[in-house]
Amino acid sequence: CPACPAAPLAFIMVQQTRVFKGKSIFWGNASLHGRLSHVLDGLRVTQVLPLEPPDAWARRQEDVATYLNNFRGLVELFNKERPLNYTQSLRCRLGCYLFPNGTSHSFYEVTLNRTAFLSFHVPTATWQRHWPGEHPVAAFAEVELMKYPATTQDLQYFLNTTCVSILQAQSAVTGKRSVRSRTPLVLGLILGTLSLLGMAVGIFLCTGGSC
Repeated sequence: CPACPAAPLAFIMVQQTRVFKGKSIFWGNASLHGRLSHVLDGLRVTQVLPLEPPDAWARRQEDVATYLNNFRGLVELFNKERPLNYTQSLRCRLGCYLFPNGTSHSFYEVTLNRTAFLSFHVPTATWQRHWPGEHPVAAFAEVELMKYPATTQDLQYFLNTTCVSILQAQSAVTGKRSVRSRTPLVLGLILGTLSLLGMAVGIFLCTGGSC
């Protein structure tokens, strides 16, 4: 399509969790400029692209495993308080695009049981509900996520600045082909997503309007 603009560069991450009777299953992946960069399977995250040296990557893997183990404990605790006999599925998708003219677009979307649940409006650092109709859990989630800098200003900075800088380092326009100097931030995206994921699961397990 000659009239279509050139495809943007993209860094996209998808994180999914299934919870059933207090047990959590994790999986997901990240892609940089259309190439698979990271894979999460259970408690193990794998670096597909050689973005970090072995020693730094080993520490990053430990961080992810520690977080996920803590997350599992949180889910088990919630299940003891409010047992659920049906499966809950949470999906987080976030990332950024860098267009040839230098502009960028960042996003963060959350779905619950395949229904749009929440999204983060990056320009204003605000969370917005998308759950159809009035729902106490969706309302509670929106309020809670707006309380903390980590889930508002910090997330806005990460998506607008850190994520975009990863793509700028890959841009043929700038001539920077290596992302090694920014690799801790790449994994920071994964860890930041998981922290929001944990909060979101704790929120949606608070069901029945008792939040």
